[in-house]
Amino acid sequence: MGITLKGQLRCGPEDARIVRAALPDHIRLSRAEPGCEHFEIEESAPGVFSVEERFEDDAALLAHQTRTRASEWWRKTGHIPRDVRRTDT
Repeated sequence: MGITLKGQLRCGPEDARIVRAALPDHIRLSRAEPGCEHFEIEESAPGVFSVEERFEDDAALLAHQTRTRASEWWRKTGHIPRDVRRTDT
């Protein structure tokens, strides 16, 4: 069973600059994780970042979340609200 996460991260101009700077490394590290089948975050409008992620199972998603929460990405962007929905397939 796979897990898909889709949603958005919305922020103001200063936080958008922080996200843009931190995003390439976050994407690279996430795509390299075992069980990550798809990982995209792109700025779809100024300060609006569309998120689409797919993991092979709950273990892969949990590993991603654990790594992310301990990362530089989270230290810089963890305060930014996210609206992400999970779909199990």
